[in-house]
Amino acid sequence: MSFRRTCRLVALAAATLLCISCGQVYRPVVIPVSTTPPYPAGFHEVFGISNNIPFNQGTAMQIDVSGDTNIGVANMGVNPTHAGILPNNTRVFVASSGSLSSGEADAVMAFTPAGDTTVASGLGNPVTISLPYGSLPVFVTTTQTSAVYVANFGTNSVSALSTSTNAVTMTESVGSQPIALAETPNALNLYVLNQGDNTLTDLSPVDLSTLATIPIGNTPVWAVSRADSQRLYVLTQGDGLLHTLRTDTNAIVGSQSVGVGANFILYDSNRSRLYVTSPATSSFYVFDVTTDPPTPIMPAGSASPAIGLPLPSPCGGGITCSGVTPVSVSALPDGSRFYVASYVTASPCPDPNVGNLTPTDSCMIPQLTVFQAASLTVKPMPSSSSLLSPSLSLLSSPQFGATQYAVRQVSTCVPAPSYSPSSTRFRMFTTAAADSSHVYVSLCDAGMVADVAATTSTVTTGGSNTPDTLAADIPTPFAACTGSSCPTPANITGFSITSNVVTFQAANNFFPGEQVSISGLSTGTSLNGLTLTILATGLSSSSFECMLSGTNQDVPQTTDSGSAVPLPVQQTPIFLLSGF
Repeated sequence: MSFRRTCRLVALAAATLLCISCGQVYRPVVIPVSTTPPYPAGFHEVFGISNNIPFNQGTAMQIDVSGDTNIGVANMGVNPTHAGILPNNTRVFVASSGSLSSGEADAVMAFTPAGDTTVASGLGNPVTISLPYGSLPVFVTTTQTSAVYVANFGTNSVSALSTSTNAVTMTESVGSQPIALAETPNALNLYVLNQGDNTLTDLSPVDLSTLATIPIGNTPVWAVSRADSQRLYVLTQGDGLLHTLRTDTNAIVGSQSVGVGANFILYDSNRSRLYVTSPATSSFYVFDVTTDPPTPIMPAGSASPAIGLPLPSPCGGGITCSGVTPVSVSALPDGSRFYVASYVTASPCPDPNVGNLTPTDSCMIPQLTVFQAASLTVKPMPSSSSLLSPSLSLLSSPQFGATQYAVRQVSTCVPAPSYSPSSTRFRMFTTAAADSSHVYVSLCDAGMVADVAATTSTVTTGGSNTPDTLAADIPTPFAACTGSSCPTPANITGFSITSNVVTFQAANNFFPGEQVSISGLSTGTSLNGLTLTILATGLSSSSFECMLSGTNQDVPQTTDSGSAVPLPVQQTPIFLLSGF
C-alpha cells in the first residue's frame, strides 16, 4: 500500500470519528443557577472625616465600597473641618483648625489612600503641612494635581499648597471670614466665598492674584462650578438666594429664591442639575442648568417651583417632632436616583430603644429619602426595610436596637445658624460611590457612617437584596484621648436616686453623653455593673447624673464608695468624600 493511500485512509477515519462525536446527544458540563449573580464591583473608596473630643486629633477613615469595610484610619489633626481629593485620586487633604484649642496647630494633613490589594495596606503616613497659628483652615479644594487651595477663616486668606513639596507656596488676603472655595474645571478661576463681608473673591489659581471682588448677597455659604467652567452657582444663606455668575465677566445674571437658611448645593453633571437643600423650609430645590439662569423643575402636577420639593416627615402617629431638616444630597453617577439626607428632633423622645433619657429629653431621628431622578418622585421604602417609610431608617443592628430609629442628641453635632470653625458644618452628609453601587451617610450624633446598598449585590434573591437597603452602620474610630483634658475614673463618695435619675457625688471631669461603668459600691449594689450615660443636667466638677432604665425606687442621699470608669466613645463624623 502506497504512503499516499495510507494517508487517505487515516484522514477518512479521523473525519468519521469527528462526525460521530458531533451527534445530537451531549452531556452539559455547566448547570445554570437561577439566582442573582454577585455584583462585579471593582475597587472604589469613600473617605469619612471625624472629629474627636477637645484637644485630641480627629481621623480620616477609608471605606472599601465593595467590601463595606473600614480598611484604613489615620490621625488628621485637632478639629478637622473639611477635605478634598486630587482629580487623579492619589492624595487626600484634610484641613484642621487646631488653634481653636489653645496651643494646638492649624494644618492641612495629606495622605495616600489604601490601594486595591488582597492584603490591607492601610492609609499612607499622613504628612503635615503647617499653617500660621490662628489660620483656622475650613475648606480645601482643587481641580488640579499639582496644587491644592485652602480657605483660612481666621486670617482672611487663601493659601496654595504644592502637592510635590507638601509646603505652602503662597498666601493671599481675601475678604472677611472665607468659608468655602470653588475652582473652575479649567483652572482659570478660584472663587472664595467671604462670609464676613458678603463678597466673592475671584483669584487666579496661578499666582493667587485678585481678578475681581464681587458683592454677593447675604452670608455666602456654598458654591459649585458648571462642568464647562462658564458658570458659577453661589448660595447665600442669609437671604436664601441662588446666584448665577458668568465666569468670563463675573457678572451675576440671575438670582432665585431657595429659602432663607439654605445650606448646600450638589451639582449633578450627569443630568445637568443643581440640588439645593433648604433646612428652614423643610424642602429642597431642583434646577436645570441647561438654561440661563437655571430653571426650577418639579414633578408633574406639583405646586409652584418657588415652593420647592417637600420631604416626607416621620412626625405624627404618636411622634411629636420638629419639621424635617434636609442637609445634603447625593446623586448616583448612573443618573437613576438621588438621595436627600435629613433629620427631625423629637421632644420628648418617642423611641424607647434610645435609653438613658429623662422623660423630657429630646432625640434626633435621621432618615434618607430616595427619589427617582427622571420623575422627581419619592421611591417608597417597604415597611420591612424601613421604620420611617417612605424614607429609609439609617440605624441597624448590632450597633442599635432592632427597632431603633432615633439617637441621643450630641450638642457638638448641632449646626450653628452660620458656620464657623467652632461648629459642625454638616450634622449629616451623604455621598455616592463612583460605581453607583452604594450611598453613604455620616451620622454625627450616632458616631456612625450608614452604608446603603443601591444595587443588587448578592446571590440571595428578594428580601434584603432589593436596591436601596441599609446594609450596615460602619463605626467611626474610638475617641482616643491623651493629656490632662481626658476624662479619668472618678471615685464615688455617695449617691441618690429621684424619679429614675441617679446623682453620684464624685469629683470628675466627665462630659455630657459620655458613658461610664459603675462598680465597687457596697450599698448601691444594684448599680454595680451598669453602663450609664452622663446627662447634661446636674453635671459639675463634684457630681454627675445618669438616667436609669426600668423602675427604681427613690433613694435618699446615701454615703457609699465605688468608682465610675469612663468608656471610649465614637468620634463624630462631619464630612464624607467619594474617591474613584
